[in-house]
Amino acid sequence: MIKGTNGYIPGLAGVIAAQTRLSHVDGQLGELIISGYPVADLAQQAFFEEVIYLLWYDRLPNQDELVTFTSELTAQRSLPQATLALLEAIAAENVPPMDALRMAAGTLSLGPVDERQAALALVARLPTIVAAYWRLCNGRSPLAPNPALSHAANYLYMLTGDIPAVALTRGLETYLNTVVDHGLNASTFAARVIIATNSDMVSAVTGAIGALKGPLHGGAPGPALDMVFEIGKIDDAETYIRAKLERGERLMGFGHRVYKVRDPRAEILATAAEQMYQAAGDMALYDLAKGVEKTAVALLAEYKPGRNLQTNVEFYTALLLHGLGLETDLFTPTFAIGRVAGWIGHCLEQQREGRIIRPLSQYTGELARQWLPVSER
Repeated sequence: MIKGTNGYIPGLAGVIAAQTRLSHVDGQLGELIISGYPVADLAQQAFFEEVIYLLWYDRLPNQDELVTFTSELTAQRSLPQATLALLEAIAAENVPPMDALRMAAGTLSLGPVDERQAALALVARLPTIVAAYWRLCNGRSPLAPNPALSHAANYLYMLTGDIPAVALTRGLETYLNTVVDHGLNASTFAARVIIATNSDMVSAVTGAIGALKGPLHGGAPGPALDMVFEIGKIDDAETYIRAKLERGERLMGFGHRVYKVRDPRAEILATAAEQMYQAAGDMALYDLAKGVEKTAVALLAEYKPGRNLQTNVEFYTALLLHGLGLETDLFTPTFAIGRVAGWIGHCLEQQREGRIIRPLSQYTGELARQWLPVSER
């Protein structure tokens, strides 16, 4: 048996495997930069279509460019008939939404004829897939996309059949902008590895969706909100959380592998959620969540001193998406609707790099085994 590590780093932790201009993550400072802009500036002010353009072309569009780009995206929203037929078939089997998204995404190569069209179609059609599948699973017919609505507003419309209020659209737009890219995470790396083989954009994004489906990457925004509901009222927060920590259980929505301070995305989504709940005229759930957050951070400092476990993006993702009327099973697919623009941006970078990603592995097996016929084993 070969002993020693000889430079092996489990999980490639700390290894630089790509260069990118798309996003910069500083876990010590709690900083996320998207193509040169602090994420808060983009998230709270930009249309999602503007952020897509920024990632793909390295600058914000002017008015004419934004109109043209938005029109190109809008024109790609409708699904191929084969995709709809697949969604109908798997809805009858009650397949989880992330599995449905993975399967349906692979069919999108039926329509586009070049890589740019494929990129547009992937961004434009993922919301249509998720909304159509959700309606089919709930006994309703899919709705055709509404060309008069923005990317974010159209997604909410296709889910519910109602034109969303401005506050809801802004809340979703802020969310999509916030999660659009985040360094070389597992799904982004998967996309870059696939496209680096000179495979196609649809295959790369389908692979990224498969990576995102894993709970170690896709996260757990649903359980983070479940904890808030289970607590029920702020006076019970300390008893509930202390009991979980005494049992050695993890608090979902707190702590992050990269951020050693509060996740900057949590701050953005907390503000967006507050504005959305204020517009709806009911702050009870938001106030409860803020109280639970304060209690949880204090108790984590007590039980896990020195680790500085702060609120991460999952906590306020759950609160915001719940406020939009989304069920828990839609949380990760909705994350994919935002992150797909970043995946494609990385694919475009990797295509320009023009080099396959081929790291080494370290063999740890035997070296001197001798073959024996089956009769002698």
